[in-house]
Amino acid sequence: MMCFWARWRWTAWLLVFGGLSATLPQAVADQPDDNAIPEVEEEEISDFDRNHWAFQPIVRPALPAVKQTDWPQTAIDRFILARLEKESLEPAPMADRATLIRRLCWDLTGLPPTVDQVQRFVSDQRPGAYTRLVDSLLASPEYGKHWGQFWLDLARYADTDGFEHDKIREQAWKYRDWVIDASNRDLPYDTFLRWQLAGDLESTGGDDPTTATAFCLSGPDMPDINSMDQRRHVLLNEITSTVGAVILGLQFGCAQCHDHKYDAISQADFYRLRAFFDSSIRLRQNQSVSVLASYDDSPRTHLMIRGDWRRKGAELEPAFPRVVNEPDATPSSDAAPRGELAGWITDRSNPLTARVFVNRIWQQHFGTGLVATPSDFGVMGDSPTHPQLLDYLADELMRRGWSIKRLHRTIVLSSVYRVSGARPTQGPGRESWDRALAADPQNRWLSRFPRRRLDAEAIRDGLLAVSGSLNHEMGGPGVRPTLPAEMIKTLKSGQWKVTPSMDDHHRRSIYIFARRNLRYPFFATFDRPTADQPCARRNQSTTAIQSLTLLNSDLVMKASERLASVVAADDADVHSQIESLYLRLYSRHPVAEEVQAATDFLAGGASLSDLCRAMLNSNEFLYVD
Repeated sequence: MMCFWARWRWTAWLLVFGGLSATLPQAVADQPDDNAIPEVEEEEISDFDRNHWAFQPIVRPALPAVKQTDWPQTAIDRFILARLEKESLEPAPMADRATLIRRLCWDLTGLPPTVDQVQRFVSDQRPGAYTRLVDSLLASPEYGKHWGQFWLDLARYADTDGFEHDKIREQAWKYRDWVIDASNRDLPYDTFLRWQLAGDLESTGGDDPTTATAFCLSGPDMPDINSMDQRRHVLLNEITSTVGAVILGLQFGCAQCHDHKYDAISQADFYRLRAFFDSSIRLRQNQSVSVLASYDDSPRTHLMIRGDWRRKGAELEPAFPRVVNEPDATPSSDAAPRGELAGWITDRSNPLTARVFVNRIWQQHFGTGLVATPSDFGVMGDSPTHPQLLDYLADELMRRGWSIKRLHRTIVLSSVYRVSGARPTQGPGRESWDRALAADPQNRWLSRFPRRRLDAEAIRDGLLAVSGSLNHEMGGPGVRPTLPAEMIKTLKSGQWKVTPSMDDHHRRSIYIFARRNLRYPFFATFDRPTADQPCARRNQSTTAIQSLTLLNSDLVMKASERLASVVAADDADVHSQIESLYLRLYSRHPVAEEVQAATDFLAGGASLSDLCRAMLNSNEFLYVD
């Protein structure tokens, strides 16, 4: 069964990246095409094409006037409030401090706040307490372990090749560690991108940016395929599609077999972009590729007719995408092509790079981006709900040295980030909440904070953190915790060698060995994406299996037992234990009815471990308001 599905996925991948004719019989595919053209024929880019909103220059907008002048804390709030006032809506009341620290800690570090953190913040009446909390979380090494995964989703990172043999990439973890380190030291986003596209061409002194180029090669690969020419074609197409979607927010992959049906991207545009990488890959049979390098004897780039790797069309030179490029801006012939591509992508005049990235960061904080289609800024993608705010943030990112942490800070210090996500129980705030809910049920105008479920890694890390068993060690090869015996049987011998140290099994989830053909079961249950292609936005399903996993899995059972032991060791009084559990799991004190319900539960014969398990299964633990 495993081999069948691996081969089916390889065939499907060829359909996408290798061209439809890759599945045709050899005799048919090799027949000469009388319609083949020696020269490139493509539509000219029109003014209509260039006038699409995403291709317009980024211009810093003036801050809009608002009536409720005491509400904005940052420039962001002026844009949000102006739209709310236009719709005759009001923002929700501000969230309380316990809610804010819980929201911030999960959002910036992927971990719940400790009891000590909650108590210190709630009782800190000095001016600037919230700002100090934000700065301390951004400075935490846990920040990079959380936000690094956001980029690894886009980079389709895994520790194995995928497909039938799914061989281990022995050095893949070094790229994962590079992303975490770059995040923690706030490597400017333009440098962050430039190194991933052309780090091997950089001279940086102490750093080794070549490791960063693993971004381009982190996708699936089949080193044992018979034809290295076919493998090369598929890899180059996959790199081109990834760069187009992840960095530029355009679906370039749609143009590898034919001109894009909607966007002004021709098939020749696709292969011109691909040409920047043609001199960067040297393949060997049965060997994975890890980083880019430049070779002098690189093949010439051709347009592949109908995307077929066996049918070369016109020869092409590297060139920037025409629809987002000034006609006279072309790569020079005497420079390293990828270096020039990296320079063009991170140039302030590029209208896409900063817009796409700030939209992705906004999505991570609010659940939905200002543009709801984060990897499609083309004509079939959604238009921005707040176009001026998008441009303001893009301009701000570039003005502030492309600092990602500054961008986070600007967002989380805003009033729109600090509003409540819960309906007020009474008063005028409840009436305005109901009006906003009726007028804007999808919360496009952000009158209230959107409730979001924790992702798979945060749930696991949170279970370990609240039970006092999380290992904060950083770096190194991926960790392989114990898997169910029935799952091990589906793998080839030796494909999941359990890490000997049990302490390592409790490390942050970003360090769990990422096998492409077998997602760690807990992660798969809670919607962690496969690493076959970039994931711009995770699914959020609600299934019976999730509930059963949270009730019965070894991870939850052991976390409940350890949490009960910690709480019992601190205090023998039942009421104090219940108080401690509410603070540890929900960052708040329980109300009288909750204390009584928990007391009755224990008095009815349930153990403290049972109470812990019940509370860990609650929506209040799994969701962030």
